[in-house]
This record gives sequence, C-alpha cells and structure tokens, in this order.
Amino acid sequence: MIHRTRPAWQVSSWQRQLAEAFTHPEQLLRFLNIDHALLSGSLPAHRQFGLRVPRWFANRMEKGNPNDPLLRQVLPLGEELRAEPGFLTDPVSDLDQAPVPGVLQKYQGRVLLMMTGACAVNCRYCFRRHYPYGEASLERDQSSAALKFLERSVEISEVILSGGDPLMLSDRRLAELGNHLQSIAHIRRLRIHTRLPVVLPDRLTPELIRGLTAHGLETSMVLHVNHPHEISHKHRMMLAPLRERGMVLLNQSVLLKGVNDDIHSLCNLSEKLFSIGVIPYYLHQLDRVAGAAHFEVADDHALELHQQMQARLPGYLVPRLVRELPGAASKTPIK
Repeated sequence: MIHRTRPAWQVSSWQRQLAEAFTHPEQLLRFLNIDHALLSGSLPAHRQFGLRVPRWFANRMEKGNPNDPLLRQVLPLGEELRAEPGFLTDPVSDLDQAPVPGVLQKYQGRVLLMMTGACAVNCRYCFRRHYPYGEASLERDQSSAALKFLERSVEISEVILSGGDPLMLSDRRLAELGNHLQSIAHIRRLRIHTRLPVVLPDRLTPELIRGLTAHGLETSMVLHVNHPHEISHKHRMMLAPLRERGMVLLNQSVLLKGVNDDIHSLCNLSEKLFSIGVIPYYLHQLDRVAGAAHFEVADDHALELHQQMQARLPGYLVPRLVRELPGAASKTPIK
C-alpha cells in the first residue's frame, strides 16, 4: 500500500483566502446584497485603481447597507475621478526622499523600506495609490543596495518595513531580513507597518510570529484600523502571541468622512483596540492624494472630535492627531 504523502509545498490558509478575495465591484455588491446602481461610478474608478477585498473582511460588513463604514473604505466610487485642487499623486513627496531605490529617509535616525507594492486590501484613500512600486520598491533585486546603504549609515537606529504591505512577503524572507538587520550593529529597532492582520487575521501564522520575534531587535507592529467594526475576538487571539513574545502593538487610523468622523466611532475604536492589546497611537488627517478628496474632514471638525475624545477617554486611549507635511522633521500635531 502506498501511503499518501504531503506535498513539499502547500498553500497556507491566508494565501488561499487572499487568492479568493473579491477583485471586482460587482462581485462584492452581489455578496452584500447591495443595489448594482452603484456600479455606474464604481467601474470607471475600479479601472484606475482596482478593488481587492478579502472575504473575511467583507463578512464584517453589513449586508444591504451601501453606507457601511468598512465598505466605504474599499468600494470604488465615481467621486474618485474628479480632479480636486491640492490633491496630488505624491502628496507627501515620497519620491523626493529616496537615497537609494526602495528606501525612504524622511526623519532623523530611521528609514523606511518599501518592501512590496502588494496589499491584501486596496483602501481607496491610500496615499500611495499612485506610487511607482515597479521601479521604487525592493521587489526588483534591489535589497542588496538597500542593505549596503543601511550598513554605512551609522546614524540610523530604526528600520520601518512598509509598502504596500510587508506581510505580503513570505515568512522566510521576513525572517531573513530581520536576522540581517540584527547583524548591523547600529540598528536597534524594527517597526512593521501593516494592515494585513486586520483584514486577514490568519496571516499571523506561528511561523511568521517566530520569524518576526526570533532576532534581538526591539520590535513593534503598527496596525491600521479605522473603525471598531473591523475588530473581532479573533484579533485578540491572533495578536496575543506577538505580545507574549514582547512585541509592542500600536495602531494608526486615518480620519475619514463617512467612516469614522463621529465621536462614538472614535471612542469605541480606542476602547476596542485596547481590549485586544493594541495602543491607539496616531489619528491622521487625510494625506491629500488624488482620488480621495471625498474622504477629507475639515481641521476644525477634526480638532473638535479630538477634544471630545480627550474629555471622554483616559489619556492613554487618545491617539495623537497629526498630519504628514513634506519636508517636516516629524509628524505635525494639529492644534
């Protein structure tokens, strides 16, 4: 009798879920039982910047509700096609701050590695929706030049993995990068900016967690959650091993019109983040990227909401209200 053997390589659960993601507005609207009349504006916007939504995330949306705050973040709309003054393809001047391809150096003592252009979900307000990843990320055998730049830049103590979403890369590649960074004496901290565990929690495999925490670097993960409906009990379970291994978990949100620009959503978001072991860190004003003007919240309303949060929540649950300005030495507080 010949026993069945496991194949040498198997697609993991998260990769399978990613392959099954919604990639067309009509699919998503049908799944949510929403009137297809929205397609008249959705399809042209989709052709400019494609839809991608994991089914796990879509299952957290309210069926039949075209104004669901999670749906609003990912569904292409006709408003994206309107040109608005001051909304640019490179709103924070990323392309002017790359000493070598795939590396951004915006702030003193730290650099950002553009690991990939791939994401598990395409957020419609993404400030890098027009970014030329094909020529300005580490996907084209440019890792060697980036690592050599880090080795000779002794003033750098922190490396930030970004993209796209760095957790789209394999467990092995991420572990190898962590080990290499550990070998550079002046690098002490590693930070990972990711939305993938939010929209696809199964990405937090035991192999990934071991790889991200096995090196000796002080490591933090900055998640991206905008609305309390994005958070589930599964997140608490999947994030717990990271905290148990000493990783600091933070969150940054973007203030979005029609999504979270009300005090109930913002306070509930901070409370739910803390319940899963994540500290609210930043509340960003929208980066003025072309195609996202309909999400913008006026500064005076943003300040009013932030002041109400300060009145209702303990200080450690109130994120800093900031915006990114090209050329500034740090994120700029809004006062």
